[in-house]
Amino acid sequence: MLRVGSIVLGAQDVARAAAFYRRALGYVDRHPPEEDWVLLQPADGAGPNIGIDRSVTPVQERPRVHLDLYAGDAADQAAEVERLVALGATRVDWRDYPPDADFVVLADPEGNRFCVIDTAADQEQPERP
Repeated sequence: MLRVGSIVLGAQDVARAAAFYRRALGYVDRHPPEEDWVLLQPADGAGPNIGIDRSVTPVQERPRVHLDLYAGDAADQAAEVERLVALGATRVDWRDYPPDADFVVLADPEGNRFCVIDTAADQEQPERP
């Protein structure tokens, strides 16, 4: 059976991107970092790794794959967005927000887009069979 092992992001400045995700997610180096490759893992070892690979490919405005980072509720989401912005993320002026959006679109210091999700609504709804 397969499982997600790593999610790999491209970055021109691998060290800068790795530093952001270490602070943002509390991840640690899984192996000693290389100049063009870093593999990060959750400090407790549970969850997918994040790989950061040197890339010269331009950042996509609407990436086909991105990270969703889960926050507990709207207050937690707002606090996490502010914390991530203080770490170097930027807010993305996302023109496609629905009126009841439970997500905020940010970009990491390399321009890779990701979302911070308010998961409270999911927790209030009963499980579907």
